[in-house]
Amino acid sequence: MSVANGRAFLATPGPTNIPDRVLQAMMRPAEELSSAPIVDMTESVLVDLKTIFRTRGETFVYSANGHGGWEAALTNVLSRGDKVLVLASGRFAVGWGEMAAFMGADVEVLPGSWRAAIDPAAVEARLRADTGHAIKAVLMVQIDTASGVVNDVQAVRKALDAAGHPALFMVDGVASVGCMRFEMDEWGVDVAMSASQKGLMTSPGLAFVAANGKALEAHKSATMKTLYWDWSSRMNTLAYMKHCGTAPEHLLFGLRAALDMILEEGLEAVWTRHALLAGATHAAVAKWSEGQALSFNVVEPSQRAPSVTPILVQGVETTAITDFARDVCGVTLGLGIGDLGGKAFRIAHMGHVNAPMVLGALGAVEMALQAKAIPHGAGGVAAAVAFLSGAVQ
Repeated sequence: MSVANGRAFLATPGPTNIPDRVLQAMMRPAEELSSAPIVDMTESVLVDLKTIFRTRGETFVYSANGHGGWEAALTNVLSRGDKVLVLASGRFAVGWGEMAAFMGADVEVLPGSWRAAIDPAAVEARLRADTGHAIKAVLMVQIDTASGVVNDVQAVRKALDAAGHPALFMVDGVASVGCMRFEMDEWGVDVAMSASQKGLMTSPGLAFVAANGKALEAHKSATMKTLYWDWSSRMNTLAYMKHCGTAPEHLLFGLRAALDMILEEGLEAVWTRHALLAGATHAAVAKWSEGQALSFNVVEPSQRAPSVTPILVQGVETTAITDFARDVCGVTLGLGIGDLGGKAFRIAHMGHVNAPMVLGALGAVEMALQAKAIPHGAGGVAAAVAFLSGAVQ
């Protein structure tokens, strides 16, 4: 028996639910590639991405997923043989470093935890030891989508400054930009990147990079550059060069609508909404964890991401929960990946999401826990409701 018929939705950390308004914006004919609508839309998107990243620097849009955004960021500022320090806190900073190594960089990983944020003191110590300034770039993620850890970008910037180190500071904001506070200029981030399919509520297939003056200066002497990703080519006055050819028109139509929605709600209001829905999720998980079978992956509450919550499972297959939620309730949860593969599931609360959607996902999990007789503290959904009712008054 199933109660899944109806509008199914994703509680996965990418792709996320796409708003009807965004889907409808994509349902239109193509335009000639150098037409005024495409040229004007491209310019407006690049301008509004500066608002999203909170920067006065240059912004770039690529037909690519987040991994393409990684490559775009790296190739524009590094040369082969450059030493790069990767700050591990789960899967994705390490993955970014693996890409840098494949491209010819000398990559060092500063060990971290899948269950805790980057330690700024360890970063400072490593950079102080680099007296010859061999390290040319420091790579980190603000939120690791696999571990659910949120890292303090501002604290890591302060660590670089305290060490007096000139390395470029590069931040992956794929699971954070549009979900929580990100202040590129205020925090001294030199290169930031993100993608369309999470907090920015658009179909997968677009990557975004923002670069400040320091990064643009490094770009002048970088030798990893290739034409498709090249910033100089994309800053060309010829409109089609903004995309190195034909624009991804329909993805841009969708993105334009998504950015309009974010700016109409107000970026800070978007951040607050994510924080509240994350708090509701955390309240439910804290209640369920009383049964000892479920627990938070991230131990310290302040280090839990506002966009995704991985939940460790003991004594039962995670698929008992995720399959039930999908097949019986019509809610698709995220699976554990990397070190959490087979050990956890993930509830995403990012992008186009509201209280009923999050409460519905939590309800599906609680149904699974009851139906499968998995030990848990009763009343997780009630705890989430209580949190929200108290927080939004």
